Amino acid sequence: MKTGGVIGLGGIGGGVAQCLQRSGQLAAIYDVRAESAANVPGAPPMSACPRELASASDCVLIAVLNGAQTIAVLSGPDGVLAAGKRGQMVILLSTIAMSDLNAAQELCAAAGVTLLDCGVTNGPKSAENGLICLAGGSDADLAAARPIFDGFAQQVIHMGGPGAGMAAKIARNTTFFGCMRAGYEGAVIARNYGVNLDQLTMALAGDPNAGGGLEGALAMMKRPDPAGDPGETKVREYFQMLMLKDLEVAIAEAARFGVRLPMIELIRDNAASTSGLEHPLGQPVAG
Repeated sequence: MKTGGVIGLGGIGGGVAQCLQRSGQLAAIYDVRAESAANVPGAPPMSACPRELASASDCVLIAVLNGAQTIAVLSGPDGVLAAGKRGQMVILLSTIAMSDLNAAQELCAAAGVTLLDCGVTNGPKSAENGLICLAGGSDADLAAARPIFDGFAQQVIHMGGPGAGMAAKIARNTTFFGCMRAGYEGAVIARNYGVNLDQLTMALAGDPNAGGGLEGALAMMKRPDPAGDPGETKVREYFQMLMLKDLEVAIAEAARFGVRLPMIELIRDNAASTSGLEHPLGQPVAG
């Protein structure tokens, strides 16, 4: 049975550690706050440092706050990599910048350690084997990590090679918080006209198979490239016309109550890219 050591015992890490403790896979825990051990009843005693935790674990799971903390727990004489366990696996559960991820990958590669980047969602259910993991890495590395994932995750979605898990989490957050802002702006109109928000939520769910609801948020980006395709261009132009009409109605209705809808105005002002007619995905990053 593969064992895991968890670094960072907050909302995500504490839940993961609880799951691994129940499955008999928790080898060690570490957090800069000694009192956080109380988040994991029955856990092994707190390790003195990340190096000690790595020495006791087959796999190290990192759930710290940011990129700087990720680099700190990996490096230095007391860091994970100082344990010198070539072939060990590190699963990074934190959401960090891609530049920080690149630095962490380089540190691990130099030490002969495999790093899987794994953005997670459904955090409130982390202690109930409820995390959904967006994992980046090779097929072989994901297969090797499967026994650990099985100890704490509800679902593992392989997003692609190294880095794809983190990129997917950042993209997911962008979409999610954009939808949250859209929800606020939609609620301005709904509340002022007495619409029941629970009923509106049902309406938003739509039919995913028909491109409805939030599943439809990426619908235009998943369609064929319109370049050189008159039929597809016509579809998108029609969509854009309908979208602009509806957005203008929303802007006008909100104005009746003295409220601006800046996100809706932004979508209106960028209608061509929203409908996929003008550089919908931006320019590729060099290198």
